[in-house]
Amino acid sequence: MTTNPLAARFAGEPALIERSMGERFESCLMQAAASADFEQMMAERADAGDDFWPQPDSWQARYRPYVVKDGVLHIPVKGVLLHDFPYALGDWATGYDYVWQAFKRGCGDYVTGTIKGIALVCDTPGGMVAGCFDTVDRMVALKEQVGVPVRGFAHEMAYSAGYAIISVADHIAVSRTGGVGSIGVVTSHLDASGAYEKMGLKITFIFAGKHKVDGNATEPLPDDVKARIQTRIDELYDVFVSAVARNRGMDEQAVRDTEALTFTATQATSNGLADSIGSLEDAMSAFAGFLDDPSNNNGEEAMADANASAVDQAALDAAREEGRVAGHAAGLTEGATTMQERIGAILSSEEAEGREDLAKHFAFKSNMSAEDAVAALAAAPAAAAPAAETPANSFETAMSRGNPEVGAEARSEGGDDEGDDVASLRALAANVGLRGFAKK
Repeated sequence: MTTNPLAARFAGEPALIERSMGERFESCLMQAAASADFEQMMAERADAGDDFWPQPDSWQARYRPYVVKDGVLHIPVKGVLLHDFPYALGDWATGYDYVWQAFKRGCGDYVTGTIKGIALVCDTPGGMVAGCFDTVDRMVALKEQVGVPVRGFAHEMAYSAGYAIISVADHIAVSRTGGVGSIGVVTSHLDASGAYEKMGLKITFIFAGKHKVDGNATEPLPDDVKARIQTRIDELYDVFVSAVARNRGMDEQAVRDTEALTFTATQATSNGLADSIGSLEDAMSAFAGFLDDPSNNNGEEAMADANASAVDQAALDAAREEGRVAGHAAGLTEGATTMQERIGAILSSEEAEGREDLAKHFAFKSNMSAEDAVAALAAAPAAAAPAAETPANSFETAMSRGNPEVGAEARSEGGDDEGDDVASLRALAANVGLRGFAKK
């Protein structure tokens, strides 16, 4: 039995872990649970919605990094990947919730021109099934919607659940000594009946329902029970294979033919699981050069395309259809579809015309419903040429301040502009009578 609450999440459950990394896996979970703030993390791990990104002086700030270097957002995908864990805990553990929140914020900042691209920096043996594929689907849907360039870096490894995440990238770079792969699902059953017999112990279950104690460790695993477990594993494997085939533009059979093996950098660039080999520093420099090269359709042209796609519902429908045709058996998740429809409804509304910046804020940096956001846009003044000597109201003042720097240093040195902006938006929402906002 284990007393580690993170390790306990894997007990009796299918996992997306590279088995040869067993010691690394156990070490990561042990170190994560030993963190000074671990108990507080577990007590306050629920997603905080609009308050996900903490103030710089909060204890949560160091576990929810948002680091931008040379215009590229760096999202760490390290250690064991966990469901219902909205933190990035050093090299030991990363939550799918954190990866999604960082990616979503990065896409919003790309649309507003604050960043130029997103880097997924991976060093992970894998993680939990729960949360993995929902996160991948949402990332793919939002990437296609806004057109943000995404590059993945296996530095050193991106195995199993880690490969599912990195496959979202348009290009995957692997360090010379790194590896990718392990596209498979695993679970296990412990038969301790022989040991109990030698100790003179016999356990009798008293239960109702024929299958209530299926898979218990005190008796051998019956064939019919094993068959049911195998069916579940096969279904999860189908989802994994389909996601990788879609994301990498590969035939599903080619993905299955990897047989859950791990591959070196040279092998991965030969079989289609990776695109280039190089150190993290060199690969990052190459990405920055790619983003700055106008011939790669980045810069202003890419931003124009992204903004156009963000308000074009037909383009969103085409992206969904393309994803289905590419072979994703399950299609985009209901959550991703709902998110796309909400964003599209806000940005393509008549009320968004002349209020584009405010519409993007509501769409990407709030959890407002489309109905409430459109109502707020209707009540907000449309952009117009500034009149001479006309005093700005508090909303206009807040919106005119521009985007704050998002690097760690800027957050520590900057003022409280973002707080003022939020206060102004809430005041506006209260004045137009939106639910949940009280007039002051």
